[in-house]
Amino acid sequence: MRLRSSVFAALCLLVEVFGIALFLRGFFPIPVKTSFSAKNKVADVPAEPSAGPTSNWTQIPAPLFRKVVIMVIDGLREDFVFGEKGKRFMPFTRHLVERGSSHSFIGRARPPTVTMPRIKALTTGSIPGFIDVVMNLNSPALLEDNLIWQAKEAGKKMVFYGDDTWLRLFPKHFMEHDGTTSFFVSDYTEVDNNITRHLDSTLKRDDWDVLILHYLGLDHIGHLSGPHSTLIGPKLTEMDEILKKIYTSLLSKEVEGALSSLLVLCGDHGMSETGSHGGSSDPELNTPFVLASPAFRRKVAYDPPNVVEQVDLTSTLAVGLGLPISQNNVGHLIFPVVEECSVREQLRFLHLNGFQLSRLLRDGTSAYEKDVGFEQFRVAEKSHGNWVKLYLEGNTSEVLNNMGKKVIRQYLDALKSMSSSLSKQLGKYDLYSMMVGTIIVFEVLFLLLLSMADALRSNAELDLPLSSSLCSLPSYLLCLLFSAVHVLVCTSTESSCYFCSLSWALAFAVIFFVTALLCVILSIMARKFSWEKPQSKAQLSSDSGFSELDTLLLAGTLGHVLSLGASSFIEEEHQTWYFLVNTLCVAVLQDVCRKYFKETPEGGVCTPSKEDLEGYDYGGRLLKRHEKWLALATPLVTLACCRLLRSLNQTGVQWAHLPDFGHWLNSSEHNVELSFLAFSSLVLIFLLIHKRCSMVSKIALGMGLLGVYSYRAAVGNVQFPWQQHGRDLSKGVLEARFVYVFVLGILFTGVKDLLKSQVVAAGGEARSRGLWEVYSGLVLVVALLFRPHNLPVLVFSLVIQSLMSRFIWRALKYDAAQTTIMHYWLGQAFFYFQGNSNNIATVDISAGFVGLETYVEVPAIFLTGVHTYAGPLLWATHLICHLSSETQSSPSAMGHGCYCFAVLRSIPAVLYILLVTALRYHLFIWSVFSPKLLYEGVHTLVTAFICIFFTAMDQKRSAR
Repeated sequence: MRLRSSVFAALCLLVEVFGIALFLRGFFPIPVKTSFSAKNKVADVPAEPSAGPTSNWTQIPAPLFRKVVIMVIDGLREDFVFGEKGKRFMPFTRHLVERGSSHSFIGRARPPTVTMPRIKALTTGSIPGFIDVVMNLNSPALLEDNLIWQAKEAGKKMVFYGDDTWLRLFPKHFMEHDGTTSFFVSDYTEVDNNITRHLDSTLKRDDWDVLILHYLGLDHIGHLSGPHSTLIGPKLTEMDEILKKIYTSLLSKEVEGALSSLLVLCGDHGMSETGSHGGSSDPELNTPFVLASPAFRRKVAYDPPNVVEQVDLTSTLAVGLGLPISQNNVGHLIFPVVEECSVREQLRFLHLNGFQLSRLLRDGTSAYEKDVGFEQFRVAEKSHGNWVKLYLEGNTSEVLNNMGKKVIRQYLDALKSMSSSLSKQLGKYDLYSMMVGTIIVFEVLFLLLLSMADALRSNAELDLPLSSSLCSLPSYLLCLLFSAVHVLVCTSTESSCYFCSLSWALAFAVIFFVTALLCVILSIMARKFSWEKPQSKAQLSSDSGFSELDTLLLAGTLGHVLSLGASSFIEEEHQTWYFLVNTLCVAVLQDVCRKYFKETPEGGVCTPSKEDLEGYDYGGRLLKRHEKWLALATPLVTLACCRLLRSLNQTGVQWAHLPDFGHWLNSSEHNVELSFLAFSSLVLIFLLIHKRCSMVSKIALGMGLLGVYSYRAAVGNVQFPWQQHGRDLSKGVLEARFVYVFVLGILFTGVKDLLKSQVVAAGGEARSRGLWEVYSGLVLVVALLFRPHNLPVLVFSLVIQSLMSRFIWRALKYDAAQTTIMHYWLGQAFFYFQGNSNNIATVDISAGFVGLETYVEVPAIFLTGVHTYAGPLLWATHLICHLSSETQSSPSAMGHGCYCFAVLRSIPAVLYILLVTALRYHLFIWSVFSPKLLYEGVHTLVTAFICIFFTAMDQKRSAR
């Protein structure tokens, strides 16, 4: 079966995407769940332990609080309350913390620090799976045992206002609710006003037991302008006034002799120094917990808050509301909340929490009896029984009191140990699904490497022995063997397995496909190592020798892959790509000197060599003498651009907190400089790409870039000279849609030229112009999505592309493979130049809402993806334009480029999968390796779409 190299590469990547998806489904573990009843019930509550007469206390203790108000402020960092900003902007909250009847803590969340997993943690007490960061965009109903369900079953009447993620997780649980979308980050005013407008009427009523408020404005400000924005202070003051109103209202309804109310202030996650979240830095993990109630003792002095786990709040609220603790809770009771209760009640609360944790530990660990925490709990439970015996006998001596305090300490130690053990056991890997996914991607990579010589032939075609491989006896035997293994695994496995949960027809189809790939690989290997006559050199696109540049490109690619084995290299991967690009520029500079200059016999200064003045630009004309010097300057200019861009955005982990030029530009006092830089960048973008566009596209491009500046002025990032400070800002929806109209116009013109090139005899010019117009449309979209300070990244990208295209790639006669690798390297470097990293927190989700009035899932995901992978997308699209140029590429260039692109993406993706499988119990598996794995998966998906575009252009070219 004969295939074009581009078609073969695109098919391989699509298969690889499926394999990676299957691996991800197995790798991100299912959290440890108990196998007992679906949810805890009152009947499941254990009796109070007793060494003598049976205790009559078999019920859940009565509630400690009459009403509970939970105020969640999205993105609230602990230093916003306990730091200098708290003193300045939240005076009432700080007074409550320092002198009021309250308990304050630093609640430490677990990565990923995004909203939906954190709400799950707060309500279930469990640690959600890391894959929940993907599910955050479309949260399904929560079926796991949780605090909200328990409250509903107990007859508690609940009211909710705020982030509609709660309504998706807990449908039909609230007697009254009003949700607001959490993803439209351009709005930080109305999204909070929609909550506050309900407060006065709700606080006056007495028909509710639990009130939950989830404010989003602070988080949205962080996404828009960071934690040091001038908008942060007024928003914190607004939240402080709301907290004061709630607490004052609760105090006014206090009745002597009745239960008090409880007010809980907390954040679901924090905020990084760039204003985002999702990673594992301390500002993202640490949030404030403030629990205020007249039932607590008033403070006489301020004590620095202790650190507790975020999941500890679940069991604490369950005790406070008189509810069963959720079955999958891994947190332990925050003891200061119950220290005003009697000793017997304190022991009862601790025993209930310990019993729940020990049952979860017993169900999730085979050697649970050897666990230190479990042993401590058994000792404490026995001591508790002895204390109850003495208590029931009427003993009231000081010995009983001291004994009770000792048992409390034993319980607290046991709870802490069991909670720690359960938290470390995040879940059980689905090893079978991981293995099947790994086999698929490894087979694809092996097939790509094995077919390299054929795929890089001069005709860019290869012959796959598909029919002969599938219609052979070994293929049927292997298929039967793998099917038998599948049946054996799925019928004997004790834990849930995703691959086994698939229908038998689909599972056997995958098995047949895996067998087919293996048989094709074996057939190619047999053909390679047979005694057949080797191919002639004329059949190959180039000789088998490696140049110095080839050696550098190969060593750099493999060196990068090997560097991923260290967590520090993953955190600072941008440094690897910066080094590789700089080294590449030096190698290109050496090639330029060799081609255009020669050293004197005495080793003196380089002078132009008349014999080596042959070089051509895009038009095929001889380069002029002064253009040789421009060729020499090109790698130096590239080095200078890369150095400037490194100062624009600090990224990674170790030095991400350091100030950079981007922070300087985004400060309010430098708005004029930012406006000038943005306007200049947009002008340069137009000058760099308009020449190869049609007149209609030139006009649309110019109007679109003007619309980009107008959009940024509307949202307040930049300003026109005639605009006044303190003006009313808008969401810029009209201006952004104005730009989208011109983008569609440019793309329509480009597609029209591409179609025209298929029916016109000499359609090379139309084809080249059509591709460039598609590229120009992508540039315009990226310019709209980029923040103003990042526009120089786009400008420098276009400058380097223009110089390299004109003076390097064609003039130095680099082949398609070398050019593709250079594009790939530069695309990776520009991915980091724009401020990205392997930390989920650097994904700028505000780009997904440019031009949208409300949250619409598909456009938001698409725009966020385009913004995040703008660097690789721009360089890949430019590669297609470069290779498809009628006058400067051979008919096989597109096929070779697509194939090399697929190999470059497959090697790191596959080897990284093998790496994380081996390191799945590493200390940094969730904070470092897992986010990188998600990035690798999405990058492979993006590359698959790029290769499909490659294939479409290659097929049109071959058809002509």
